[in-house]
Amino acid sequence: MPTTTLKISGMKSDDCLRSVMNAIQDLPCIGYVEVSLETGEASIEHTAMVSESDIRQIIEDAGYPTA
Repeated sequence: MPTTTLKISGMKSDDCLRSVMNAIQDLPCIGYVEVSLETGEASIEHTAMVSESDIRQIIEDAGYPTA
C-alpha cells in the first residue's frame, strides 16, 4: 500500500488530533493512520483508490491546512 505523509497546521490539542484522525478514517480504502500532535505530521497508508489530494481535501475540510 502507498503511504502518504503530510504536514498539518493548526493542531493544538487531543481534540484536534481526533478530528483529523476521524476525517481521514472516513475515507474509503484507508489502512494505517498515524497522526502526531508533536510534529504536526500525518502518515496515512492507503490503496491507490485514494489519492493524496483526496486526503489533503478531507483534512482541510475538517479545518486544518496541509503543506
